[in-house]
Amino acid sequence: MEGLIAFKGNLCPSLKLKPRGYSTSLRTTNLRFRTTSTQFSPLQLQNPYKLNQSQEDIHFWQHGSFEQRQSQLVCPATAAVVSSNNDHHSDKETKKFLGLEIHTWKKIVPLGLMFFCILFNYTIVRNTKDVLVVTAKGSSAEIIPFLKTWVTLPTAIGFMLMYTKLSDKLSKEALFYSMIFPFIAFFGAFAFVLYPLRDMIHPIGLADKLVAALGPSFVGPVAILRIWSFCLFYVMAELWGSVVLSLLFWGFANQIMTVDEAKKFYSLFGLGANISLIFAGRTVRFFSNLRERLGPDVDGWEVSLKGMMCMVVVMGLIISGIYWATNKFVLQDPTVPKPDHRHHHHKKKKKLKQGMKESLRLLLSSKYLRDLATLVVSYGISINLVEVTWKSKLKAQFPSPNAYASFMGDFSTATGLTTLVMMLVGRQVLLKFGWGTAALVTPTVLLVTGVGFFYLVLFGQTLTPLLSHFGMTPLLAAVYVGAVQNIFSKSAKYSLFDPCKEMAYIPLDEEMKFKGKAAIDVVGNPLGKSGGALIQQVMILVFGSLANSTPYLGGALLVIVLAWLKAAHSLNSQFIELEREEEEEDDDDKEVDNNGDDETQNGVMVEDVQKTATESLVTADGAVCVN
Repeated sequence: MEGLIAFKGNLCPSLKLKPRGYSTSLRTTNLRFRTTSTQFSPLQLQNPYKLNQSQEDIHFWQHGSFEQRQSQLVCPATAAVVSSNNDHHSDKETKKFLGLEIHTWKKIVPLGLMFFCILFNYTIVRNTKDVLVVTAKGSSAEIIPFLKTWVTLPTAIGFMLMYTKLSDKLSKEALFYSMIFPFIAFFGAFAFVLYPLRDMIHPIGLADKLVAALGPSFVGPVAILRIWSFCLFYVMAELWGSVVLSLLFWGFANQIMTVDEAKKFYSLFGLGANISLIFAGRTVRFFSNLRERLGPDVDGWEVSLKGMMCMVVVMGLIISGIYWATNKFVLQDPTVPKPDHRHHHHKKKKKLKQGMKESLRLLLSSKYLRDLATLVVSYGISINLVEVTWKSKLKAQFPSPNAYASFMGDFSTATGLTTLVMMLVGRQVLLKFGWGTAALVTPTVLLVTGVGFFYLVLFGQTLTPLLSHFGMTPLLAAVYVGAVQNIFSKSAKYSLFDPCKEMAYIPLDEEMKFKGKAAIDVVGNPLGKSGGALIQQVMILVFGSLANSTPYLGGALLVIVLAWLKAAHSLNSQFIELEREEEEEDDDDKEVDNNGDDETQNGVMVEDVQKTATESLVTADGAVCVN
């Protein structure tokens, strides 16, 4: 005979009593119902401890109606727990602040502060690196293509190799600290040790002899040796963006944010972060203008450099402190939701040990990662093709380090203000039009503004009479238009490209996310910039100068952006498919949790109850309700 157990008038989920000798178990919340071979009386279900029943009770169970018996058949432990859970649920309402749950604020506030500090440092060191290598004696903007190809890229590969090895041996927290502390130490040491000793440690005489022996065409490569400490600073500044921002920060954000949270808040991280561009721009301008208050015998740029690097060190320590506090207090909070990787639970949870070759093999074997790498590399090449030409014009207009740095401070401030507006627009684009449309905005903006800049560089002299009415020379106009191009390109990157790129990692499994991200971010970005630099080097050798190569650089920009657009379209299709699979798995999990039951106030009621089976409870075998 089969029967059914109910509590407080609600039927226990899918529990059927079997004849003697049959055993099964069912888990509901934190209770387990088990049928055993021990016989029992239905009266013992109503009160398991009351063994002596009255004749009225016996008559009730033998002759009462189905509804009466169902309402009286109660598992006391189950009823108590369900009542307690309902009371607990009603008492513990989700608290909100400014329309968002408190547990959400616990994650986005520290992440926003970290992003602010990281971009503050990145803005300062990025502006400083250009001042150092472009305005140094015996150097110019032509050093940048050689520096990115032959120094930055190999160093980035070395960092990725070291990161991959350390990731197999260290915890995530130890790995974070082991990566960020060398940057903090170097920037402090450069300002107070290396730069003051530059005349002693730079082989100026040897560089002059090499240029005389090899010819003027080797001025760029030789300049790397001539100002090697400045070049080292340049490399470390580039790696701050690749390692600390792209790898450490976004890796940490992807670790603690869910997909739904990422869609809502990734683009908004930039709102607070790009305020850092404004502050950093004002900071650079403030320290750069200190030269006007100093005596003629004081190296104004050295004073400015020390002040800015002190700010970088302090911000680096704040970043580390926020990371430590988030791991200790936020991630240990059980109320804070974690990313759901249930569809990867079948994988072993031991650390993935994968070397450099395996990481690159994984990157090449996955179409998804290849398309994502194409986006990163294409951005690096495209922005580099325009940026180096612009910086050559910038040095001609502002030859001194302090003037150059002051202009870059204004440039960073304008970039921050523009990006703030773009962030608001970008969030709406992501929410209303989806990932695919948002991913296409950045290449489109870069293409349109890049064409305008190259047109002015090529045909600026014909516009001299018109520009004179505005008090500008063709050189100054090219500097301003190039600045506008860079501002809008970087604003689109921060507001849309970066959030879209990081969102694309979330649906991936742990291996592809962890190793693939390291390969793409640490190598892909420098590879893109080095690829653009290599194109420029070839064209300089073929056409004689960077200026003569300008029309061909514009053509190369067109080809790269078209490849970028194609990869973004392909990646969008794959992203949608992965997201659909994850939603389907979530729906399946919900069906398993609900088990086909209807919600009631105290529990869930079994569907399709057979009345004849329930009426046979009097003769059913013993059911025991246990915790």
